[in-house]
Amino acid sequence: MTNVERRDMGLPYISDEEIFEEQKRARRLTQALNTADRSDFETIGKIVKELFGKSENAFINPPFYCDYGSHIEVGKNFFANYNCTILDVAKVVIGDNCQLAPNVAIYTAGHPVHPDTRNTAYEYGIEVTIGDNVWIGGNTVICPGVHIGSNTVIGAGSVVTKDIPDWTIAAGNPCKVIRKITESDRKLYFRNKEFDDEAWEHVLSLQQTL
Repeated sequence: MTNVERRDMGLPYISDEEIFEEQKRARRLTQALNTADRSDFETIGKIVKELFGKSENAFINPPFYCDYGSHIEVGKNFFANYNCTILDVAKVVIGDNCQLAPNVAIYTAGHPVHPDTRNTAYEYGIEVTIGDNVWIGGNTVICPGVHIGSNTVIGAGSVVTKDIPDWTIAAGNPCKVIRKITESDRKLYFRNKEFDDEAWEHVLSLQQTL
């Protein structure tokens, strides 16, 4: 098997010239993205669509970094804030209406633990999946093989090493579930602060259109 075939099967592989050649496309596109006029939202949106391929209303605030881009699958209304990194050696699948805060890092790539094995240059990629309606807080790191459920919030500064279930708030290093998200959270915007009446009426009208 070629190293590209090994990589795409989730097997250990070595980054060779064929691998590097595949990465050149992403490097050209991320360079264009990261040097674009930050106020030119239309151009940024077009570059993001070309980088990811299939996407609907996806937007990224540059700078942004990835290995391939073509291994990243995002749903509707994806948003990544400044300085996000996705090492998409394996697939990264992200659902609808997901938001990544600044400095979020998603790593599918890894290396053997033992130095003798690691020094052979073999590495691997393990898929990461994120459900719908997920908010990932700033400076969060998501490690290879992690699955994050839908309707979940990951607190800032978390290191996510294990799966996180649906409808939860999770945080910490290592990231752990703090509590479930319930109906009592619906009218809150920050901790125990409720939306004022004017804003809440607007929220309800917007929800009817979603």
